Amino acid sequence: MTPLIYLFGATSILGFNIARLFPRSVLPFVPPGNRSRSVRHWPALNLDGAEWAPALFAARQPEILIYCHAVCDVPKCEAAPAWAGEINVDYIRRLIEALSDRTRLVYVSSDHVFGGDGVYDERSPPCPISVYGKTRVEAEDVVLNRPNSLVIRTGLAIGPSPNGRTGHWDWLRYRTRRNLPVTIVYNEYRSVVWASDLAKRVLQLADSSETGIRHVPATRVLSRVELADHLLDISGITADYRRESRHQRGAPHLGRVELASLYRGVLFDALPSVTEDPAINLAESQSSNL
Repeated sequence: MTPLIYLFGATSILGFNIARLFPRSVLPFVPPGNRSRSVRHWPALNLDGAEWAPALFAARQPEILIYCHAVCDVPKCEAAPAWAGEINVDYIRRLIEALSDRTRLVYVSSDHVFGGDGVYDERSPPCPISVYGKTRVEAEDVVLNRPNSLVIRTGLAIGPSPNGRTGHWDWLRYRTRRNLPVTIVYNEYRSVVWASDLAKRVLQLADSSETGIRHVPATRVLSRVELADHLLDISGITADYRRESRHQRGAPHLGRVELASLYRGVLFDALPSVTEDPAINLAESQSSNL
């Protein structure tokens, strides 16, 4: 029997790709007021407050809840740390208070829990350099204090977005095709994978017995410049863009952050970098109902 899986944060790049790839097993929820054509038929859920929980969970407790909801805009989090903490930490705390102990909680975190140059595995101490990264560490701590829960740290996911404008790939294509300015940070390096590959790995980990913290590595790290050039190339776009150092930006940017894993087995093998085998993922993006 297919487990009942609730997905919170279905308008994130990863959440959107989980929902569209696994429509039979995943019930996605989106924020109220989201009118993107590709998600407007999914149920809306307002996580701002506690009144939503009794009605939702009274109907049926999911076997698994995958939590992809967060505000990931680093500059906005720097400008409004209390707001960032409310959304990224307090929401997950309220969820746990309402969630049945029988439900497995899978919290999708970020490589922003780190910040300096390095290769980081599950035992590496967090070292965030931004308000956003600090809220991720706080949320992880909340989740890890709950039994039968899993924290999955991921790098940068590349794939289609609900509105065709957000996420790195759609943002890059949207702006270059309209001759809007684009600035790429040349000395930021990340573990960058296709959202479709990451979605499959997250579902595999969610359906496993793993608890604690697990990383999803990539076969290699990419600079933002390598990534931008590759995505423009496979999209058939020729465009110029401005390059800046991470130290020239107003908000903190990661350095060279590479995710690694202490664990072995198919659940922990490195996913292909986006520079590998792009044809299937490009076709998925172009056929997506945006």
